[in-house]
Amino acid sequence: MSETGPFPISLKLRRRSRRLEVSFSDGKTFDLSAEYLRVHSPSAEVQRHAAGEGVLVVGKERVNIERIEPVGRYAVRLVFDDGHDTGLYTWPILYRLGSKYRANWQRYLERLREAGHQRAAAEDGGERQ
Repeated sequence: MSETGPFPISLKLRRRSRRLEVSFSDGKTFDLSAEYLRVHSPSAEVQRHAAGEGVLVVGKERVNIERIEPVGRYAVRLVFDDGHDTGLYTWPILYRLGSKYRANWQRYLERLREAGHQRAAAEDGGERQ
């Protein structure tokens, strides 16, 4: 995706269901859980400045987004109720998280199993179509 790639035309925070709906200029809409966005945060804390899968974040099944802060015209900062607020979700990152949800979520579940962690919530945690 280039700098002129799809950009969000709508962001809707749904606190009750702990989801963020993002609609892009190319017509695609992603409905992503706060848990999914939190465990895939683009922050250095989660990504560790390295290529690869980053840190496995656990115990975020009930995390919610407190607020969305615009950062210029290129990103938003999601402030989570667990205090995490350091990741900048640029438009390409949000689009990629939405587009690659299924693979990302399955890999996250695999990593949890490999680490011996069992999720507390039964919901899928990711995108709704």
